[in-house]
Amino acid sequence: MGIFNKQGNLVPIHADNSKTRDWLVLLEAATIVGHERDRLRVALTTQERKLVKRRKLFRKTEYFLVVDGYDPRIHALYFCPQLYKNEDGSLVPLTGEEIGQLMARALEGGAIEKPPWYEPSDSLPKEPVIKATPEMEFDSLVVDAPSPTSKSPSLRAVPIAEKENAKA
Repeated sequence: MGIFNKQGNLVPIHADNSKTRDWLVLLEAATIVGHERDRLRVALTTQERKLVKRRKLFRKTEYFLVVDGYDPRIHALYFCPQLYKNEDGSLVPLTGEEIGQLMARALEGGAIEKPPWYEPSDSLPKEPVIKATPEMEFDSLVVDAPSPTSKSPSLRAVPIAEKENAKA
């Protein structure tokens, strides 16, 4: 954060995300220590956002999101549309925290294991905190309702071909 930047940490985002009202999910990795722990933690879920536009001569307008306390060494930012669950034949919208937990569980396999500390002189990372893998396909992600014995929702990726076979 610069001397004259009084707004907070600026995170560059795509121009398409600047106009949506999707959920903003900020995931935090490598901050929880101990034996029994999740790799990712939901740090923030909100639909409210503050945008900053920067225009440079002969270039496209750049969009930035103001996020207090954002650190690219431990945070990953995602946009997610409103998700619904089926309860007794009616659709009920999920809360931001539930959406964040589902995303954290889905992305947990791609979280990079590293120590929860860093030197003050460390530069920004060259790779993101959550590395995308080929099997991480969000278009075919199906979220199952939790079983009565389990308190956490289970996730499974179903290929599109299996979905079409199930419909037939």
